[in-house]
Amino acid sequence: MKQLTKAEEEVMQILWELGEGIVKDILKGFKEKQPAYNTVATVLKVLKKKEVVDFKKQGNIYVYYPLISKEEYSSYQMKHLLKNYFGGSFARLAAFFAKDNEMNIEELEELLKEVDKSN
Repeated sequence: MKQLTKAEEEVMQILWELGEGIVKDILKGFKEKQPAYNTVATVLKVLKKKEVVDFKKQGNIYVYYPLISKEEYSSYQMKHLLKNYFGGSFARLAAFFAKDNEMNIEELEELLKEVDKSN
């Protein structure tokens, strides 16, 4: 799987929420400033090239849909973050988030329980 740019991630977030959609549907999903139609179409072409989305043609309209789930990409991102920024150490990652977010003991215990459930 390839790393996505911020623009690609924004489009994917909308597409994951929609399940599938045409460019106009995706444009409506932007909460802030809406990008140009051609910009979104170009991002979708890049995502197709990266094998993250595909499309089906209905008449003269392309309906795009994700090839990977949000959970798959989230897992990939977390592994990438853990490896590249925390030397593969979950303890360092947890310590960073605990310190940065001023987590209390109960929250840390809850985090550890979630990790145990995952394993």
